[in-house]
Amino acid sequence: MTDAKPHTESARTRASNRAARLEDAFHDFRERRARKRDYTEAMIAYAGYGSTGWVRVLGRALLTKQPVHHREMQSTGANVRGWRSFTSIPIGEAKVTIVLGGFSHVVEADRGGVVDAVVKAELAPGWHTVTMQTGQSEPAEAMVFIVAPETKTGIVTDIDDTVMVTALPRPLLAAWNTFVLNEHARMPTPGMAVLLERLSKTHEGAPVIYLSTGAWNVAPTLTRFLTRNLYPAGAMLLTDWGPTRDRWFRSGSQHKRNNLARLAEEFPDIKWLLIGDDGQHDEALYSEFARSHPGHLAAIAIRELSVSEAVLAGGRSKDGNRGQSNTPMVYAPDGAGLAKKLKRLELL
Repeated sequence: MTDAKPHTESARTRASNRAARLEDAFHDFRERRARKRDYTEAMIAYAGYGSTGWVRVLGRALLTKQPVHHREMQSTGANVRGWRSFTSIPIGEAKVTIVLGGFSHVVEADRGGVVDAVVKAELAPGWHTVTMQTGQSEPAEAMVFIVAPETKTGIVTDIDDTVMVTALPRPLLAAWNTFVLNEHARMPTPGMAVLLERLSKTHEGAPVIYLSTGAWNVAPTLTRFLTRNLYPAGAMLLTDWGPTRDRWFRSGSQHKRNNLARLAEEFPDIKWLLIGDDGQHDEALYSEFARSHPGHLAAIAIRELSVSEAVLAGGRSKDGNRGQSNTPMVYAPDGAGLAKKLKRLELL
């Protein structure tokens, strides 16, 4: 006998676990059915980042009805409607072989087929090619950016309503943009491509990170959009949809919060310029990061939505720290306005 009380899960946690198990069972059913129909294993590799001793490698293992030619899927000339990104079937816990810097590593994807792994690699600063493969899939290539030890500045930017006008919180338009429209129908935010390109050239060697709450399913679409509109190359940190082991739905805010904290830990000598919009959470999240990680920020740049954009996006952020943070915060409706204010801070 013992006085210790047995651990009991809350009703919410039990329900969330139940939802996750149902999702896993559904994925298993789809995977078994797809394999019987001779679907093809495919690997999609995404841009990653790292230091001279390690690399964060990102990708996704899938089953597709027709063979996926990775170069074609990543091509800027591809014309792919959004819903096609969601018809592939993830291979949960797939074994994935990563080849980088002449060495091979075997890692395991998560339950949604997503690979987010850190592998050891001795690489010089700059861009390098990583190859990923699962089972009998065609090898998929992506670029990884190695940050030099002396780098002091990094750039993190949101995507929706910051570099791309989508007003994603609008449920109907969000579904239309995601499942129906192709990337040629998405509009770049005025001046933001020029701003980011100028920042990356001013701070030579600075890593560029696109941090969004969007799903990994649309990563190839977003990559083509960013490339076609001349945004600087960089790693993209997205999330996966569906329940987790302890939540009914994944938290987009927590996804951003976790990755910002991770970047601060991975690169303790870098000060980050955080770019977002005032539509919902960016101001509050960035201000929170400034308080919890003092000394890790160069500045916060917030794109102000127009009145119509703010209404359609569900309102503006109610962050109470506007203008009161120890970290410089600048506001403007477009990239040109932000560039002028960042120049006054000697960041351009």
